[in-house]
This record gives sequence, structure tokens and C-alpha cells, in this order.
Amino acid sequence: MRIDKYLWCIRYVKTRNVGTQACKKGAVKVNGATVKPARDVYPGDLIIFRKNQINYQIEVLDLPPNRVGAKLVDLYRNDTTPKEQFEQAELLKYAKTYYRKKG
Repeated sequence: MRIDKYLWCIRYVKTRNVGTQACKKGAVKVNGATVKPARDVYPGDLIIFRKNQINYQIEVLDLPPNRVGAKLVDLYRNDTTPKEQFEQAELLKYAKTYYRKKG
């Protein structure tokens, strides 16, 4: 399954086109290498996907037949994103809010 379709199927992007654009911009890496949208993914691959200034780390467990419901996403991926990534994004959000009010 193509990487852009996989990201769409497991609900990390809203459309396949958004997944394609992310790959073209270099925001998607599979096993440490930047990939094109047509790159196939297989169970066991490690995907690093940058979205909203957070580097998501996703391990492919299985390939879904099509886009899956939110409750079934965990059957197809293991999210190993460190908590520090979310904390940094939260601090950045507060910093932007502070400087907007101040300036």
C-alpha cells in the first residue's frame, strides 16, 4: 500500500492529496529515509511523520483494506511518539499566544 494512502487510511491526514503533499515536502520518512508518495509500506516499517510541528512515530502493524474508523486505527498502527513532542508543541502554542497579547 502506498504511504500516502496508508496515512489517509489510518486517519493521520484528511485526504490522500494532503498525504501526497506531505511526502513531496519531505515531512514523511520511512525507516529513516525521506520517501515519495508512491513508496509502499509493509508491516514492521517505522514511519516518522511531521504534522503541526510534532514528529509522529508510527510503527506499521498491518495494512488496512480501506479507510478505517477511529476506533479501529490501533489495529493497524502502533504510535510510539514521545510525550516530549506533545509537550513542546503545547509550550510553543502558549508562547505564540503570549507574544500576540504582548505585542
